Amino acid sequence: MAYQVCIDIGGTFTDCLVSDSKGEISIFKSPTTPGEFEKGFINVLHVAAEGYGLSGADFMKQIDLIVHGSTVSTNALVERKTVKVGLLLNEGHQDILVLREGPRKGAFQWRLNYPEPYVPRHLTKTVAGRIDARGRELTPLSLEDVRKAAAEFRDLGVQAVAVGLLWSVVNPAHELAVQEIFEKELPGIPVTLSHEINPMPREYKRVIAAAIDASISPIVRTYIEKLRMALDDEGFEGELLLANCVGGMMPLPEMLKKPIYSVMSGPTLAPMAALALSDEPDIIVGDMGGTTFDVSALRDHQLIVTPDSMIHDDSLGIPKVDVRSVGAGGGSIAFVDEGGLLQVGPKSAGARPGPACYDTGGTEPTVTDANVILGMVDPDYFLGGKMRLRRDLAEAAVGKVATRLGVSLEEAAYAIYTTSNHNMVAAIEEITVREGINPRDSFFVCGGGATAIHIAEMVDILGLKRYMIPRFMAGLSAFGGLISDIRKEESAVLLTSDVDFAVDGVNDILARLLKSGDAFLAEAGVAKENRKFEFAFLGRYEYQSFEIEVPFEARDGKLSAEDLPAMVEAFHKMHERIYSIRADGDVVEFTAWKLRSIGKRSGQDLWRKNMLAAQSGAVAAKAERGVYQQESGRVETLPVYELSTMGAGARIDGPCLVEAETFTAYLKAKHLGEIDPYGNVVVTVA
Repeated sequence: MAYQVCIDIGGTFTDCLVSDSKGEISIFKSPTTPGEFEKGFINVLHVAAEGYGLSGADFMKQIDLIVHGSTVSTNALVERKTVKVGLLLNEGHQDILVLREGPRKGAFQWRLNYPEPYVPRHLTKTVAGRIDARGRELTPLSLEDVRKAAAEFRDLGVQAVAVGLLWSVVNPAHELAVQEIFEKELPGIPVTLSHEINPMPREYKRVIAAAIDASISPIVRTYIEKLRMALDDEGFEGELLLANCVGGMMPLPEMLKKPIYSVMSGPTLAPMAALALSDEPDIIVGDMGGTTFDVSALRDHQLIVTPDSMIHDDSLGIPKVDVRSVGAGGGSIAFVDEGGLLQVGPKSAGARPGPACYDTGGTEPTVTDANVILGMVDPDYFLGGKMRLRRDLAEAAVGKVATRLGVSLEEAAYAIYTTSNHNMVAAIEEITVREGINPRDSFFVCGGGATAIHIAEMVDILGLKRYMIPRFMAGLSAFGGLISDIRKEESAVLLTSDVDFAVDGVNDILARLLKSGDAFLAEAGVAKENRKFEFAFLGRYEYQSFEIEVPFEARDGKLSAEDLPAMVEAFHKMHERIYSIRADGDVVEFTAWKLRSIGKRSGQDLWRKNMLAAQSGAVAAKAERGVYQQESGRVETLPVYELSTMGAGARIDGPCLVEAETFTAYLKAKHLGEIDPYGNVVVTVA
């Protein structure tokens, strides 16, 4: 038997999905090991081996491929635990990271301090030398300035260097010369060049991307080396791929070249799973783990990629799948503030010490503790009975909130439950309503171990009519990784317009991008027939400040003058969709050209062959359980169904509970569920 594996490290649990050579998928979980993530990685593989009745060594030998969504770089940035970075810029342009792009604040936020630059000014050095927008050298690069900066960086103890010189995207000669000198003067110190990491015309986006990449480069490299060493010790001889932030996988050498693409990569796998699970055009994906609730959206059955993702006060610089996060996970801690109001999150109990009911040292009340008290979670069937929860410890923790609020234990637990729901609803509205999208028109796909407990109330608040509880909901991101493509994005700069469109210049760029993308897929082992390429341009109306991304078709990777009207019309339509206006008479400028290289992996679609047999007869509940109902203010007995015993077409009506080994789902009254051919619960609100 040959296996393919995806491992996704979350704040509380590490998820492992395994697909065998027949396409049958199994899910396994083990506690995350903060600070030593590679240990949790190996631990969950041992849990999976035990699930298949194999020794760890035998299981490892039969794994062909491991794909992995890492949180190491994201954690380093969020916790501000990156390495010391030196930044080299052009003389007279020391404040690119200070000024940013002129960030706007609210009219009444006049007391806010101006945020500090990502790289402090004392670690930012400048050199003489200048290249203009056409790639011409106006002033030669001062090699003496470069050597002086290298010496200063050495004395300051920098651990990585970022280089961001003006118009290096048009002519990289100066940046390449700096790199050559730094490699001699600063041996062993990684150097990130802005024109390589983010070849875009905007100085701030390019420089901040280089700075962030440099700041996490040693961290990502160390993690990958530890992980590779741990897998070697276990006898793993297969291929290891890492998730990137554009919705796919990258081979290790490519990720080591551009570690910034590992930032926030894990959450991007959930919308990839939703793409495969549903044909609905507009989908909201909510992934509630132990620490955060991640929400993303699909429009016209396409990933939404944003160029404006933020890390604290700084842009990430590179495009990524648009995923928003709030501190509303199962481990989010509830407390009563000084004003007597209940708050939930963003602080989390995490994996250590965890919720109080885990009996691993946690004493603070969490969302999971509240769900145990409400009867949503069976303490004896958590993770299929492999982990027993302590209701008494949950009661002791939540009791502190009940005392502060002067309410019963069940009322306090429900207050925690519904407050958490409203926090998640706000995140959903952020990515839908505030972007001009009506969530009622969308289909919701649940992800994470806890979402299905909370989704029914959230759906009623938002006015949604249909949602899905996937069979592998508790490992939705891992499922997305298991079935995702190999992907890479590249771009190049060439300014032209629809008035004097530079067909030959654009075709030269497209040819160069195609050659690079094809080489990447070939190196990743993707067969020619499984390679796919998607084109897009960044465009704007003349005199506009910012561009928008517009996809376009290029037959055999080439454009002709006859293609220009269609591209201009596509820009007008996209501009109208985003901003509600179009200006057909205005000049359209094209500033940059992008290529997305996509490679299909063998075996990633095998899961579609494993369809459930049709349900025979009525569905029988396996048990009954008392669940607190806010409408009546008392505990009511609800039927409990086992997901694994139901066939395709089986129908269940709320209010009820549906249990699987790795999650529990709660359906409210008028929520009508039906099992689809792949074992997912599709719910319609009557």
